Amino acid sequence: MDKTWTFYLGPIAFDGTILVMTLLTVLIVFALVFWASRKMTIVPKGKQNVLEYVIDFVSGIGKDNLGDSEARRFSLFSFSIFSFVLIANELGLVTKLESPTGLSLWKSPTANPIITITLAGIVIVFSNLVGAEKFGVWGYIKNSFLKPPAFMLPLNLLEEFTNTLSLGLRLYGNIFAGEILLGLIASMATSIAWLYPVAIVLEVVWIGFSLFIGAIQAYVFTILTNVYLSHKVLAEH
Repeated sequence: MDKTWTFYLGPIAFDGTILVMTLLTVLIVFALVFWASRKMTIVPKGKQNVLEYVIDFVSGIGKDNLGDSEARRFSLFSFSIFSFVLIANELGLVTKLESPTGLSLWKSPTANPIITITLAGIVIVFSNLVGAEKFGVWGYIKNSFLKPPAFMLPLNLLEEFTNTLSLGLRLYGNIFAGEILLGLIASMATSIAWLYPVAIVLEVVWIGFSLFIGAIQAYVFTILTNVYLSHKVLAEH
């Protein structure tokens, strides 16, 4: 695993690289949405077209899993999740920066398991909260954990934990593997001179493939987010 620079607040250690890259991801998402939403017209064109296409695309994911009325409630949440995960996935796959001492200064936030499991935890906790808001606490418990049938309660409770792990680790594994392979290809180019042309071709191909995988993982994460929401806000029959 890459070495990253670390700082301390009291006894607590923070990964500076991941913190900065996470903040950068948020700023990029905000800047892109702000830029694309300026001077909007009734007939969309250019950057407005792209923004509306992404919003419609994410809304379509919600409608497929939640239905029209519920999808509208969570469209902003789904769009935020999709945008953040997409940009976070791609950041570390386009370049690699290291300090003279070998510390990694640039990487995808989602190549860190803490970030991806935290994202998954936000999704799971949010899903449970909106379920309790819609049905009331007792109605939510019956809908989410006691039907069908009631004796499945322990497994249903365990599923909340395994859903968090599977959602977070799936994303982490795919992005982390992409960055590791990019690093290996780059080191091959620097260590064996005659392989340099081959390594350049391999790196370009792998970057393109990794960017595609990063987009697919953002899509999958958004789908699963809406699936988990549907389990909590749609009544079981």
